[in-house]
Amino acid sequence: MTALIGIDWGTTSFRAWRMGAGGEVLDRVDDGPGILAAAGLPGGFRQAMQDRIGSWLGTAPVIASGMITSRNGWIETPYLPLPLDAAALAANLTLHEGIHFVTGAVSDPDGPAPDVMRGEETEIIGHLSGGGGDGLFVLPGTHSKWARAEGGALTGFRTVMTGEVFGALRDHTILGRLIQPGPGSEDAFRRGVEAGRQDGALLGRIFSARTLALMDRLAPDQVADYLSGLLIGDEVAQGTRDAGGPVTIIGRGDLALRYQTAFAVLGIAARITPPGMAQRGLWEIARMGKLA
Repeated sequence: MTALIGIDWGTTSFRAWRMGAGGEVLDRVDDGPGILAAAGLPGGFRQAMQDRIGSWLGTAPVIASGMITSRNGWIETPYLPLPLDAAALAANLTLHEGIHFVTGAVSDPDGPAPDVMRGEETEIIGHLSGGGGDGLFVLPGTHSKWARAEGGALTGFRTVMTGEVFGALRDHTILGRLIQPGPGSEDAFRRGVEAGRQDGALLGRIFSARTLALMDRLAPDQVADYLSGLLIGDEVAQGTRDAGGPVTIIGRGDLALRYQTAFAVLGIAARITPPGMAQRGLWEIARMGKLA
């Protein structure tokens, strides 16, 4: 029997779970249009949801998190200030067209550089609800999130645009002119991390991705891995300054492994969580909100 339907709906991704009375996954959908593609459908977000999980609808409450709650999504939910835990998220669910939307989080809203997140807070709650401890959390992506949890609550975070900057440098600057496709090089990535951890202005150091290739000290099919390592290395070096406690990476696939490698190069052990943190977080928020 279905007790809850959970959706993690991002800019370019759609994942959904049909959950039983104990939060166990009865069925899942891992592919579907992100909010940018869904918004362009004749029936919009409702059609996208119907197309992917229509047979589930009407059997249980639906809860959704991620960029679907942003200004470009189905409905823009408010940002809640820190500290933030599952109970606060559950108390501030937004009911719209029969769906319970999770709110976002804001850090330092009145300061010189406010920061926001949508979706990652649910994944962190999923880790904490599953018995995971506090500490430093890294959620790699186009816009990586560095977050800290204390006492079972999200207490601080910041966004780093490493993924988007890498894509822009690779595709739209002179650094990309010498890049050629290849099988991938962990050695080149590690060399980049070592360069990234060094002192000095990052905008000066990234030019080495070109000059090393010009000096035939970096093969054309290694330039992208070196540049990726340099940017991630700088991010990790900056992010771990004055950071204590365990480090947990919440992510999937190659990118999570790259961050784990970068931490290892810096002599820091980082654990990658098992899959399913968003699903766990949605269940915990729904449970606290008495939806399940």
